[in-house]
Amino acid sequence: MAAAVHLRALPWLALRPPPAKAAPSWLPLPAKPGGARRRGSRLALLVCSAASPPAPAAPSSSGGDNATASAAASWAKWIPRPAAGRAGAGPEQVLRLISGAAATPVCQFVDKPRTFLHSVDPRVKLVWLLALVVLPARSNIYMRFGLVVFLALLSVWVLPNHVWKDQLGRVALLSGFIFIMLGFGTDGAPSLVQTRTPPPSVLGIPSIPCSTSGYSYTIMKLGPLQFTRKGLSVASTSASLSFAIFQSASLCLTTTTPEQLASALWWFMIPLKHIGVPVPEIILTLLLSLRFINLVFDEVRNSALAIVARRINWKKLTAMETIDIFFNYIRRIFKNIFDHAEQISKAMIARGFRGDPSNHKIYFLTESSFSFADLFSLLCLFGLMGLASYSDRLI
Repeated sequence: MAAAVHLRALPWLALRPPPAKAAPSWLPLPAKPGGARRRGSRLALLVCSAASPPAPAAPSSSGGDNATASAAASWAKWIPRPAAGRAGAGPEQVLRLISGAAATPVCQFVDKPRTFLHSVDPRVKLVWLLALVVLPARSNIYMRFGLVVFLALLSVWVLPNHVWKDQLGRVALLSGFIFIMLGFGTDGAPSLVQTRTPPPSVLGIPSIPCSTSGYSYTIMKLGPLQFTRKGLSVASTSASLSFAIFQSASLCLTTTTPEQLASALWWFMIPLKHIGVPVPEIILTLLLSLRFINLVFDEVRNSALAIVARRINWKKLTAMETIDIFFNYIRRIFKNIFDHAEQISKAMIARGFRGDPSNHKIYFLTESSFSFADLFSLLCLFGLMGLASYSDRLI
């Protein structure tokens, strides 16, 4: 048996009646003995008090609606939308992003297409790496940005399309973030210490006139922050140095095998062996590290793809369960990496290695030869260093 509760508008609220197409104003409720009438009246009072009639639509022409719809459609093309049936920034999207980032051959040797940089001697490449670390810190701002543009163009020329597009984008994003943070943070906040020198009007001396040359220490203001010349100098140095270090190392590792790099470093460090420097241990550690980088990226990618392939319904999981899955993901990565390290150690022991690199022959399987490409690279390096030295006088 059910009781029909009739909902009526309260007279003192002056609510308008609902339109003809609205839902019916009665609601069937299960009847209970002893309190059906009282509860029904309470429900009618609450519903009538909370409900409000729909606002009348404003008159609009069809031309205005079409213009608004076309403008919204044009803006919607530029707004990135998540895939159908997925959350905007869910755990599955994070794992897909990790697997996609690890799929790019970062710090891996790319044999094809073979370019001019592949034929350069690794010893010359190490000298270039050292110069690209020193020059951004010792040159002016035009030289710093020139080195950034030079490395970007060289990466586009040497690396494959799918490699340089991914690497340049991430390195440029990191360098841009460093530039913005240091530019506004170095000298951006106003000083809290006030000068104790009285103004010129109190001392009775004329004030110094403003400069007519257009010089301004403050370049830009953004609310309470300000972008000054000091911030520009620090930000350009740090951002250019970060870009040069990451991108030059990526170019060197992409166009040089680990054996060639170990052989070049051995050639530079062999005189230090006479003063007690453990050169064989350093070279063997470098060789194993360069070989191990690929395994780390493969494990990160494979573990992320394994979770994505299981099609977990993340909406039904609590926050702690999601965090637990990510902790298990990180634990699995480290476990697999340690397993690979143990297998490498067992393979080295099986081949006769007993922990002393000086008594164990290291085969680099490469021969270094000085060619015309190496001579041209050294001439370009000397020209760049000379330009950096006299850039202040030329500008």
